[in-house]
Amino acid sequence: MTLLCRDCRRALPPSRSTAPPARCLFCGHRRLVAHPELFDLAIAHLDCDAFYASVEKRDNPELRDKPVIVGGGKRGVVSAACYVARIYGVHSAMPMFKALSACPDAVVIRPDMAKYSAVGRQIREMMRELTPLVEPLSIDEAFLDLTGTANLHGRSPAESLAHLAARVESELNLTISVGLSYNKFLAKIASDLDKPRGFAVIGRAEARGFLAEKPVSIIWGVGKSLERRLNERGIRQVQDLLPYEEQELIARFGSMGRRLHRFARGEDNRKVNPNAPTKSISSETTFNQDVADPAVLMAELWPLCEKVAERLTRANLAGRTITVKLKTQDFRQLTRSRGLSSPTRLAERIYQAAKALVEAETDGRRFRLIGVGASDLEDGSIADPPDLLDQDRLRAVKIDRAMEAVREKMGRDAIARGRGLKARRSQESKLK
Repeated sequence: MTLLCRDCRRALPPSRSTAPPARCLFCGHRRLVAHPELFDLAIAHLDCDAFYASVEKRDNPELRDKPVIVGGGKRGVVSAACYVARIYGVHSAMPMFKALSACPDAVVIRPDMAKYSAVGRQIREMMRELTPLVEPLSIDEAFLDLTGTANLHGRSPAESLAHLAARVESELNLTISVGLSYNKFLAKIASDLDKPRGFAVIGRAEARGFLAEKPVSIIWGVGKSLERRLNERGIRQVQDLLPYEEQELIARFGSMGRRLHRFARGEDNRKVNPNAPTKSISSETTFNQDVADPAVLMAELWPLCEKVAERLTRANLAGRTITVKLKTQDFRQLTRSRGLSSPTRLAERIYQAAKALVEAETDGRRFRLIGVGASDLEDGSIADPPDLLDQDRLRAVKIDRAMEAVREKMGRDAIARGRGLKARRSQESKLK
């Protein structure tokens, strides 16, 4: 049994006993990691603990022992909940009114994404000091491949990760949880096993046995809809997938069938990709009151399209598919998509595609949320090619470029389309 102390970050003499010692032989602390393959594994998933809420507690010590929820208004959803709030059943993506009903004494803080992004960048730079192979998944989590770094750092990947966790804690006053394995799928599962401030390991020898009795929802990409379809076929646990051949699962579940077959066996050949492309860019808003009026919906839609266009431009990307999201008053979510003839980053083209999708759903139902996104992203250099048969597009390109030039010199609020001003007035009058 290989042993590592997470407090003094020293490797302990190997133990022949299956039960590790209760305390570190060097520092006397109890936070030991014990695993036969500990120093042979190099793929990690790092996840900050209750990140948004932890940053807020760090910056305001008066909140330390209080339940903290980061989220928006009574009509929004929970972006993050500290571990005190989680005791009351509060969790991410929960409607705020339910969260406040479960934990009425919670301190609610509006998200400060600029602050969280800045802290996330600090942590990511620390990761990159260990290895250039860092694949961010979000502001507060990433995969790392530390293969071949032992000679560089003079210690195993497991020891390097323990040093990183200690550094984040001492320098940033935040905690992270580490999952270590031989592939990305299992590393991500491991990082959830010992939260908060955890360090969990899943090795090759135990992977199949570990997965066997887990629900199929543990497989990355299995949402509620697919889980229901699998359950209908008697596939409830991961081990229920093992009798199926890969081609049979592909025939039944499309490309997801390949993932089901391989992940059920603990196989995942995806590499840690530091240049993994952004899959989509989106923006959404929750209404203060449920909305059925198409004019009010369009008033909210336009600024969202502007935000998506701005983010696409900033990232030098363009989207070929436009998707709208609508959530009904009874929390049923609708998503509708439309492909474009060419990729775009123009707010006007995004708006026209999204507008048609929203109009098809405005049948008197009341909605509590609207969102728009661009996916199937491509390089921004091929965005909105000239089309002599489409004069509206040519005009839209010229207008957008002229507006961007003004905004670069005088700020984002220096100029706006008439639709944006008209929509804002319409929205204010409709919601009075």
